[in-house]
Amino acid sequence: MNKIEKMLKELCPDGIERKKLGEVCKSINTGLNPRNNFILNTHDANCYYLTVKEITSGKIQFTDKTDKISIDAVNIIQQRSKLEIDDLLLSGIGTIGKVAVVDINTDNWNCSESVYLIKPIQNIVYTKFLYYVLQSDIMLDLFKNKSVGSTLKGIRKNDLINFTIPIPPLEVQAEIVKILDNFTELQAELQAELQARKKQYEYYRDKLLSFDNILNRGGVVKKLGEVASDMYRGAGITKNEIKKYGIPCVRYGEIYTKYGIWFDKCLSYTTDNNKRKYFENGDILFAITGENVEEIAKSTVYIGAEKCIAGGDIVVMKHNENPKFLSYALSTTQAQHQKSKGKIKSKVVHSSIPALQNILIPIPPLEVQEEIVNILDKFERMCNSLTEGLPSEIAARKKQYEYYRDKLLTFEIR
Repeated sequence: MNKIEKMLKELCPDGIERKKLGEVCKSINTGLNPRNNFILNTHDANCYYLTVKEITSGKIQFTDKTDKISIDAVNIIQQRSKLEIDDLLLSGIGTIGKVAVVDINTDNWNCSESVYLIKPIQNIVYTKFLYYVLQSDIMLDLFKNKSVGSTLKGIRKNDLINFTIPIPPLEVQAEIVKILDNFTELQAELQAELQARKKQYEYYRDKLLSFDNILNRGGVVKKLGEVASDMYRGAGITKNEIKKYGIPCVRYGEIYTKYGIWFDKCLSYTTDNNKRKYFENGDILFAITGENVEEIAKSTVYIGAEKCIAGGDIVVMKHNENPKFLSYALSTTQAQHQKSKGKIKSKVVHSSIPALQNILIPIPPLEVQEEIVNILDKFERMCNSLTEGLPSEIAARKKQYEYYRDKLLTFEIR
């Protein structure tokens, strides 16, 4: 019998009581929508407006993309939300079920209407214990089943306050939190190590592929239009045309979200017709439409065996160089700076074949290309492979954490 089981037998031999969330919290409110209340990103806006996207891996993370509000707007929202340290934030609209503990100063930020602010009654339920409960698979299933809405689903406050949760004695809550904190701290350490490795990888990638290094190794600097034997755009593939089976294809959004430096198998399929544009082994694909300047024209190389279809807003480039080398060269900080140059930040950012043709890249002899690819492939596997290296370790630890979290939060109920 482990420590938790012993404590449960001693402190609650008849089982654990369940209570409604509304019964164990002082209040459950949301933030405010700016409509009719305040304006985002005004000239005097130097405070943060937190939405679902600022809740990441259990933490509150503001970025340069976070909307700003004035201190007056913060105070307007505060009248409703009453935001304090040790509150819990729960995303209630869109991506439902993201949770974070408020552990930072609350003077210069507040929340949107898409986020619930939950204030636990500390002599009934600890904030951190409730944090883990709300992340459990049981709760996520409840959120999914109770969400309403057509385009953008959400959880109604009345449903949320009536969800029942297990409330073991505080001593048991504290022990469970201690165990789960150990798991999350280990994951955080691994993530930090992975980020350090990625920065190291980016540094060596940029150094190996710098113009000076390649010129010193017998290479030249060329415009991409000189390297390409052909460049052409794909043709549109609608969401409704994606099938479970058929001819493999790539849509431009997948280049941003699904593919890395290279891929050998498409994740989507469609049917054939005369309007389709194809790509094959060794071709480079560029996504020429995107949501931000910093990633516009992200590229990847296909090294599979099948002939595949390119969707709209994709440019296919044929060439006679080492395919992976070109893909690495086009992923450098220097290359991305050229891809982004002159682009205007807006909801949709576009590039074009002429813009891509003017990108300068270093081209060494083929044997040097192969040598650089072998070096960078090792770094790439270490940083991004889901079957080896740190990503594999992080994935395994995450599964272990989720297993023990749900096991520890499953009680005999009275």
